[in-house]
Amino acid sequence: MQIIIELPDDIANQLQVQPANISRRVLELIVADNYRRSRIGAAEVHRILNFSSRWETYEFLKREQAYLPYTEEDLEEDVQAIRNILGNE
Repeated sequence: MQIIIELPDDIANQLQVQPANISRRVLELIVADNYRRSRIGAAEVHRILNFSSRWETYEFLKREQAYLPYTEEDLEEDVQAIRNILGNE
């Protein structure tokens, strides 16, 4: 799929947008946003952005502050599951 974005030259100059990098940056923003919304997982991020390793994927997500929500309830469930496995109810 190809998407064309029109940006006025004066705005592009103000933002210091480099034409060679803009397509990649827009793709990164879309991917990070969809990861935050739990629409795609880390494997899809890795594949879409063609990273060489999962660590590169995780570094990208960290840099973009794209964290999945993890609530206290999630933590409690994980702790209980570990306790059940270890037999320490």
